[in-house]
Amino acid sequence: MKLMPLSQFEGSTPYCGPLVAPDGVWAAWNVDPVLLAGLGLGFGLALMAMKHRAISGPAQHRALAIAFAGLILAFVSPLCAATVALFAARSVHHILLISVIAPALAIALPLFHAAGRIGFILTAGAVLAWHVPSVYAAAWNSEALYWLMQAALLGPAWVFWSAVLRPKQQAEVVFMDALQIAALAGIMGLIGAVLTFAPTALYPLHLLGTEAYGLSLLADQQLAGLIMWVPGFLPLAALAFRICTRAWSRGFVS
Repeated sequence: MKLMPLSQFEGSTPYCGPLVAPDGVWAAWNVDPVLLAGLGLGFGLALMAMKHRAISGPAQHRALAIAFAGLILAFVSPLCAATVALFAARSVHHILLISVIAPALAIALPLFHAAGRIGFILTAGAVLAWHVPSVYAAAWNSEALYWLMQAALLGPAWVFWSAVLRPKQQAEVVFMDALQIAALAGIMGLIGAVLTFAPTALYPLHLLGTEAYGLSLLADQQLAGLIMWVPGFLPLAALAFRICTRAWSRGFVS
């Protein structure tokens, strides 16, 4: 595996490790024993909680498998190393957390009495904070802040999806849930538009990575914006469609 130093940048090496050259990225799996132990423990505790709460149907087990497969993809697979090289990979990482892992956890282990509006506000705030260049640089240079920011994305999103995906029949409630999903998609789309059309690069920490992968800083940032703007919308649209069709099939109650 070829490694490229990040010594020209101030601060420590980011959590996912030093920059990996393109020909080595597919072998750059993160085998941090603390992370692997935490994922294994979390999966075991989740299974126990599902059994205790008597919510162990096939749909819940599939959702739990999707959630932990997503966590492995986000933090163990080469995607983790790719986030050090490219800001575009970071966008994929965030979409995975908010739009795949969090709703899967909400289906497998819904948080009772979750407040959708609070979850929405905190999730939106975390997404916006991640894209502030100074905050992004701080998370890059601090492992503790990096994990705090990951938790700030995943935790509130879990709360949000637990509230939104809770079965309902009242038409107005379902409409408000769909509206909140649309608002979240709108915020992500707005950030994507800013990244796509910004005249200058905002994340110089990726300079070595973009050069190694044959991109300019601005091109990488524009690609990240397009990922948030277009592919990032698809899982949100699918989830909004799911809650509407489920409520329709059960029959609305006025």
